Amino acid sequence: MTGTSEMANILAEAAGRLLEDHVTRDVLGAAEDGTWPSDLWQVLEDNGLTQPLAPEDRGGMGASFADAFVIAFAAGRRRAPVPLVETMAAGWLLGRAGIDVPPGPLALIDGGAVLTFKDGALSGVAEGVPWAAQAGHLVAEIDGTVALIPADAVTITSDRNMAGEPRDTVTFTEAKPSATGTLDLTATLPVARTLGALMRAAQMAGAMEGAVTLAVQHAGDREQFGRPIAKFQAIQQMLARAAARAAQARSAAETAFLALDRAGADLTDAEWDVAAAKVVAGEAAEIVYDAAHQTHGAIGFTYEHELHFTTRRLWAWRGEFGAETYWAGEIGRRVLGRGADNLWPDLTARQKG
Repeated sequence: MTGTSEMANILAEAAGRLLEDHVTRDVLGAAEDGTWPSDLWQVLEDNGLTQPLAPEDRGGMGASFADAFVIAFAAGRRRAPVPLVETMAAGWLLGRAGIDVPPGPLALIDGGAVLTFKDGALSGVAEGVPWAAQAGHLVAEIDGTVALIPADAVTITSDRNMAGEPRDTVTFTEAKPSATGTLDLTATLPVARTLGALMRAAQMAGAMEGAVTLAVQHAGDREQFGRPIAKFQAIQQMLARAAARAAQARSAAETAFLALDRAGADLTDAEWDVAAAKVVAGEAAEIVYDAAHQTHGAIGFTYEHELHFTTRRLWAWRGEFGAETYWAGEIGRRVLGRGADNLWPDLTARQKG
């Protein structure tokens, strides 16, 4: 899968090390209180991890989606309280549209937002925009046109999701972009939503691996009836099921990232893989959440324990850029459109690809 390339291995090592060193419990707590982790962002930007997908001539690294997966996975695994994956996705959109990528964090507007682009200006309201107030620019995609909008050209109302991450409301009142470009892609869904769901699927897979790791460690440390609870078969079965679903979510997300690389200028087929990844991640999150908290018991629900930083993000990310119900509906519509005779060939073709 993605970890076999030299570039992926380098990125995985760098992202894992930097995030582990800089995303501490104090940093997570301060971020929830409204403190922007500037040191964390700076070290990520200095090491080129914020723009792996943008082409080199536009200010990025020019890496593949398969290589960039490890960064998104690590961001979820370490619960990075910065718009790392949103900036990655926005950078790809800008580069694809021939727009230079500005430095600093970027806010990605979900393609589901109702925006209009008329006479060179954007109007409308976008809700739940990640880190809009902390970003220097916002990136929106409307019917294949990508717009780079300075943050001072819009009105931002701060809000947060259940994990304490900024999810702001952005009002566009004939906002003038600093640059626009055309994607020149074939897609049936808003590309920004597809990219956002792709990134969330990878983050959720990483977060689930982290939750399972915490649960396994706790099961080995906590004793009941004179022995670690990890020795009880019921706990073993519960954690094994959670680990299996976390691994399934990672596999689905990796497959979706690979599909984006294969897609070229036609994202229609890759949209299926992204939909599947988001559905698998959403369904797995419930199982992993339950297993992690049941293993930890009451202490896992306290603010002092770190588990909630992971599980609250799982619940929040599950609904962003389309929940599994949205993406399952998209899969269902396409299956019906293709007809029953094509269902099995479509599934097996993906397994071979």
